[in-house]
Amino acid sequence: MEEQNKKEYLDSLNEIRSLMEKSSRFLSLSGLSGVVAGLTAIAGAALAYYYFNGKIFEQNFIYDLLRSDYLELTNSITFLLTDAIFVLIIAIMGAIYFTNRKAQKDEAKVWDLAAKRTLINLAIPLVTGGLFSLVLAYHLQISLIAPATLIFYGLALINAGKYTVKDIRYLGILEIILGLIASFFTGYGLILWIIGFGILHIFYGIIMYVKYERR
Repeated sequence: MEEQNKKEYLDSLNEIRSLMEKSSRFLSLSGLSGVVAGLTAIAGAALAYYYFNGKIFEQNFIYDLLRSDYLELTNSITFLLTDAIFVLIIAIMGAIYFTNRKAQKDEAKVWDLAAKRTLINLAIPLVTGGLFSLVLAYHLQISLIAPATLIFYGLALINAGKYTVKDIRYLGILEIILGLIASFFTGYGLILWIIGFGILHIFYGIIMYVKYERR
């Protein structure tokens, strides 16, 4: 009888712990949104590949771009920024759609306190990194934009990981490592950007989907 009471007590504690975790963490984040973000990033890179006639994978692409005339350089920067903005918009739309879908399946609220905390902690480093990248573009430090976006994005994921699934913190660490590597090997910045925002997103998105969503 005592053993049964002990088991019931432990079950109750586990249930309370589970409820507290659900209330303090944003658990409606969908792995499929990561897959969409990764595919969108690769599609954006493909557009850049065709726009620059396949030169984006050349080691000296950034340096050759900076040595081009003012009009060509301006057009190139405008294209890259526009391309990046469209990639960001589509990725956000995918995140909203799949997050709402997962929340409906789990019969959970989407924009509760935990979701707001996650969004705020994600947005602060992300917005800072975006503005810093615009400053780099203004000063024509194009070779540092890819490393900066990877590093600030990684910091954003680590910061938001306190309020959602912990797995994204590991993704954030990998993004920072790629950003630091890209800051040393600036000629390969775009390739490392594609790996970070494209391949890693798809890889981690699939892992999160299998781990938390697939039934």
